[in-house]
Amino acid sequence: MSEKRTMRAITIAGTTQLELAELPEPVAGEGEVLIDVVAAGVNRADLAQAAGSYPPPPGASPLPGLEVSGHRRDTGEPVVALLAGGGYAEVVAVPGGQVLPAPEGLSLIDAAGVVEAAATAISNLVLEAGLREGETVLIHGGTGGVGTLGIQIATFLEARVLTTVGSDEALPVVAELGAAEAWNRRIIDLPDAVRRAGGADVILDVVGGSALADNLAMLNPGGRLVIIGTLGGASGELPIGQLMAKRARVIGSTLRSRPMENKASILEATRYLVWPQLASGAIQVPIHARLPLEQAADAHAILRQGGHIGKVILEVAPPSGDHRRGRRRKA
Repeated sequence: MSEKRTMRAITIAGTTQLELAELPEPVAGEGEVLIDVVAAGVNRADLAQAAGSYPPPPGASPLPGLEVSGHRRDTGEPVVALLAGGGYAEVVAVPGGQVLPAPEGLSLIDAAGVVEAAATAISNLVLEAGLREGETVLIHGGTGGVGTLGIQIATFLEARVLTTVGSDEALPVVAELGAAEAWNRRIIDLPDAVRRAGGADVILDVVGGSALADNLAMLNPGGRLVIIGTLGGASGELPIGQLMAKRARVIGSTLRSRPMENKASILEATRYLVWPQLASGAIQVPIHARLPLEQAADAHAILRQGGHIGKVILEVAPPSGDHRRGRRRKA
């Protein structure tokens, strides 16, 4: 009788219901490596998947989780990885091009919250929008994982950063990260505030449909609006005459469903631009909470409720002295 390795993992059982399960370990396919996971980052995409509105791409793991840190099983090297799914587990199989050395300057647990947010910021601010030195960028949701890193990355690129937050208490937080101006979105006429601040050359938007017209109104001539989320709905009205008059561009963007080769290129750019800044401490990763894997539902509740600053991390590796990793069962 053959023996199979098993692992702890979080499965989705019903709408938003997360359950701890014992599952077979994945098997590495051609060009893939196995990673023994130390921690996993939690993202809003995971909540959408659990709610049934953001299924994984064909062929991807049905488990939630888009980013992990851990050790390559073949070399033992500490790494981080960008996934199409499967990160809420003790072991993941991932294409080699989507694995990077763990950045210096962070614990391996906190490093789990870096790669998805940093790659999202780099792919959209730099590669899609072409943000340039001296331009002004408006980042919606400055306290989230992408927002906190996006503010710092844009500042490092010598752009002027405007951002929105959900409370007055968060204003000094984003100012410390580098935002030149920030507003509580719940009490401000944002289009008016941004116009008085000189408008935006680039807007990074997680709101989607309901913000479409306001975003276009806030763009300067030649501006670029990059939509990466639909928290405010998946459809909206686009003032085409204004779009044409401003010679503006509206760019829709996702990271999860991109081809493997495209992801590898984005990760190389991310490593080149962001990893040295993490090592020096010029860019930091705010961590709101670290929870054990079995409390994944609580981690989702934090994101669902809002008001968090930075990333939420699931600690996946068993405690020191627990020899559950590599458990075997008879087939």
